[in-house]
Amino acid sequence: MKKPINGTTMKFVSTLGLLLACAAPLVAFAETNVKQLAQSCTACHGEHGKSLNPVWPNLAGQKRDYLEKQLHDFKSGERKNPIMMPFIQTLSDKDIEALAEYYSQLN
Repeated sequence: MKKPINGTTMKFVSTLGLLLACAAPLVAFAETNVKQLAQSCTACHGEHGKSLNPVWPNLAGQKRDYLEKQLHDFKSGERKNPIMMPFIQTLSDKDIEALAEYYSQLN
């Protein structure tokens, strides 16, 4: 025989449902935000991280750690590229992590 649902259980289920409902728009915002960040990359690296110009590397499918390191190296000046500098200087560490994750997931 099933136990009846008490008030505490109902509050828990209601709260959990509310939290899940609120989380979905946040996930969608994060995805939109990284796609907005990636828009500045598309001119050289292609819309889906696949460059049409052999001078610029493909970003799609690269390892996340590799991409993150390269972006940090550009930002710190350890790796120099005058084309990248204006784009990279405005990125936060979280932006760099998000872009590296985004491009590593593309094929």
